[in-house]
Amino acid sequence: MLHDKIALVTGGGSGIGRATSLKMAGYGAKLVIVDFNEAGGQETVRLIQEQGGEAIFVQADVSKTEDVQRYVQAAVDAYGRIDVFFNNAGIVQKFNRLADIEENEFDRIMSVNVRGVFLGMKYVLKVMEQQGSGSIVNTASTAGVKSEHSASAYSASKHAVVGLTKGAAIEYVKKGIRVNAICPGGVETALTKGVEAAFLSGGYVPEEVGNMRMGRYAQPDELAEVACFLASDRASYMTGSIVLADGGLTL
Repeated sequence: MLHDKIALVTGGGSGIGRATSLKMAGYGAKLVIVDFNEAGGQETVRLIQEQGGEAIFVQADVSKTEDVQRYVQAAVDAYGRIDVFFNNAGIVQKFNRLADIEENEFDRIMSVNVRGVFLGMKYVLKVMEQQGSGSIVNTASTAGVKSEHSASAYSASKHAVVGLTKGAAIEYVKKGIRVNAICPGGVETALTKGVEAAFLSGGYVPEEVGNMRMGRYAQPDELAEVACFLASDRASYMTGSIVLADGGLTL
């Protein structure tokens, strides 16, 4: 499905990013793993190599222009092209009502979740346009299509990811580049383990948090399959699609 494709993955050191990187490698892609956490990123590379795949790691802060330029250049230097970009790195906010969100917390969320996604696309799109081909998959969230209680900053950031996805899809549809987004709901990762406790501390727990519609949280591998499909030529007629993979959470 991704045989001999060059795939660049941000947030590849854990969770959905790691699961998708391993899955892409299994489908024949060569990986460039990007993460702020060097230990996590190097571990993903090791796991890929153990299963017979090929990968390199680049440590980066996705909200910094120079770091983004560096990881993009590292991919081009190593492999000559970027066929797939899984623009996945993101963080969650401290759950609070809007008036209680600290300004530096709002800035932190926007810096990683919006600026990071924007910068990644900005510099990867330049490479893909020169190639005349490419597939970008952004990680949004169910919070990108409906707001979450006590998470207005996070919801705003993921709504922005949806907007960036649709905008880029329109602008590059005639350039051989597809841009889609995946919207996970509850996923069992290190990033989301503290969500329920955080809601409790804020005095409000949405009904669906403790009892997902399917009766469970998603496994990262399940989201990885969706991301791989969108990245691959099997989704050749899809661009600007905002794909919900949420176990019915938004129904």
